Amino acid sequence: MKAAYLHPKYWPTWLGLGVLRIFEPLPQGFLYLLGRGVGFFFYLFPTPFKRIARRNIELCLPELDAAARRQILREHFAGLGNALFETAISWWSSDKRIRRITYLDGMQHVRAAQETGRGVLLLSAHFNSIEIGCRALAARMPLNIMYRPTKNLLIGEFVHSRRAVQTRRAIPRDDARTLIRALKDGEVVWYAPDQSFRKKGAEMVRLFGIPAATNTATSRIVGMTNALVLPYFFERLPGGGYKGVIHPPLENFPTGDAVADAERFNHVVEAEVRRIPAQYLWIHRRFKGLSPDYPKYYQ
Repeated sequence: MKAAYLHPKYWPTWLGLGVLRIFEPLPQGFLYLLGRGVGFFFYLFPTPFKRIARRNIELCLPELDAAARRQILREHFAGLGNALFETAISWWSSDKRIRRITYLDGMQHVRAAQETGRGVLLLSAHFNSIEIGCRALAARMPLNIMYRPTKNLLIGEFVHSRRAVQTRRAIPRDDARTLIRALKDGEVVWYAPDQSFRKKGAEMVRLFGIPAATNTATSRIVGMTNALVLPYFFERLPGGGYKGVIHPPLENFPTGDAVADAERFNHVVEAEVRRIPAQYLWIHRRFKGLSPDYPKYYQ
């Protein structure tokens, strides 16, 4: 497999990795400004990502006028540019640097949960600072993370290798057995189940009032492991700093109704999105259905 990565189709990927590695040691403030510039540049072009993001913002925030939605879209692309260099920092920077540029509030909730001997599920969502948000946790505690494998095999293997060094365990999204074992062993797991899911166990759950194909396995996994569920959200601050907040454990979770539990967490995500709307990952086609009669929102 390693020899296969020398194939010309992977040369652009190698070039991209090399560029990120060169920029990683530069000062955080400079990378913040550079990232915004890169993001604004790509905002100028009518890409599919831009169309998807615009449509998602229209669907989720219809109460805003066109100018406000356009400003969110513009700032979202600036954040995507930031995310490029945050990825470089997350992959190669030391724990010391990560702790210096990030701040976490609520670590006491993790410690209190661990003292019970139960597993801890840090339930999160896909904001465009997601990579450094995970790294901020891993720089402070032994952490397992759930992730979705990428279609680019070289990127997938590279990311997995970096996370294997920085975390206790990187768990593919479909590997429920390893997730359950980690939680039963009292470990901490980061998990973001808010993206479109149309495999076995998917249900239509409302997000911003719109039914969307959703993974409802979270509450069942928590019921099997007796883990505590702590919401975790991370944001990029103006100027390039970062702040994450770990909330107290959700009460009465799970309830036995997986759909209701998923919708409850969706409401938590909605509140966070409304607070920092430009930082949610709008370029993902979240609103897909499980049947042919579902509206084709992205056509």
